[in-house]
Amino acid sequence: MPQAMATEIERQCETIEACYEFTLSYAARGLPADDGGDAGRQLRENLTRAVAAMRGLEHSYAEAVQLGQLAPAEKFEAFFPVLQRDAEGAIASAELVLAQPAIGSQLVDNLNASIHLRALLADLFLVTEILDARRTHAAADGVAGSR
Repeated sequence: MPQAMATEIERQCETIEACYEFTLSYAARGLPADDGGDAGRQLRENLTRAVAAMRGLEHSYAEAVQLGQLAPAEKFEAFFPVLQRDAEGAIASAELVLAQPAIGSQLVDNLNASIHLRALLADLFLVTEILDARRTHAAADGVAGSR
């Protein structure tokens, strides 16, 4: 699978994972609320970017599968609704947090512990691992075929 095929899904995954890493550090600070300082602003920006990235995951994954002609197609396609469902749960959780006038470390810690967010992160690790393995395999086949 050529490098460009997975770019969008990889960008989305990186955005979501970066947000999760930031929320872990935010939760560890023990802040009672995001009082309008840099940490609170960064938290809200990270969560907003992550939500935007979550919104197109199913489409980006389907596109990567199609462009990469990944087979068996029905196995990949069966995962589309799983990814969509987990993304929807994570979006709802993140948007609920974003809707709060004050976001403290404890609230963010609870978001991080949310099964919805954890399920989505596990999905992303699975998807990126598969795409990376397929890309590596295709590159190895290309090298072997050029000899």
